[in-house]
Amino acid sequence: MNVTGNNILITGGATGIGLALAERFLKAGSQVTVCGRREAALREAQAKNPGLKIRVCDVGSPDERIRLMEWAKAEKPGFNVLVNNAGIQRRGVNLAETENWDAIHQEIAINLEAPIHLARLFAEYLSKHREPKAAAPAGVTPAIINVTSGLAFVPLAMVPVYCATKAALHSFTLSLRHHLAKTPIKVIEIIPPAVNTDLGGPGLHDFGVPLDEFSDAVFSRLHGDELEIAYGFAQKSSRASRQELDGMFEQMNQPH
Repeated sequence: MNVTGNNILITGGATGIGLALAERFLKAGSQVTVCGRREAALREAQAKNPGLKIRVCDVGSPDERIRLMEWAKAEKPGFNVLVNNAGIQRRGVNLAETENWDAIHQEIAINLEAPIHLARLFAEYLSKHREPKAAAPAGVTPAIINVTSGLAFVPLAMVPVYCATKAALHSFTLSLRHHLAKTPIKVIEIIPPAVNTDLGGPGLHDFGVPLDEFSDAVFSRLHGDELEIAYGFAQKSSRASRQELDGMFEQMNQPH
């Protein structure tokens, strides 16, 4: 895709991978709006990145997703790229024990319901989106970018709901690409490994790939025509055989 001249909306963009992608799109010459639940975090991101636009939105709420779409339709110039990045990861879930459903459903709503709903809300709008030729560089096309995980292919059992939502989002992305094949919309999947962010809580991913290393590698590949962009462990797991996946699962989920 052309990374210059876009108008991009990134969910969960106040920190982590979402903000790192936003910063790179800004530097490349695109307009970027990030949305998230925490206004203070959004304003901090904006203060560090002049030109970054922000909007408070809890994508876990269906009503707020609809309001986000209505707001996006009224923005000028119109958006041509949606990045479904928002996600939460709850650790230590024991599926053998009873747990309050609200906590589980919040994880499903943010990680899976939101990108499915937003993709459906934005698909018709993006397929009809046309900027005047003078307003955008040649090659700028509409796109939906879904951020999944290497854990979509081999789950870490201590975060079972997170892994299940990412596996489902990977599956949905394949179907979405098939359904939109005759439209101008590109459907791109970014598949991260563990990245050193605050996902799940501060300090829990210190072992992960440095955020800048991952983001630089992914962004450089967005310049091309790849529809699946995986990195590190995620590259291995997303292309592994069933036998290899079984071996990874056993290794990753050994009792401590």
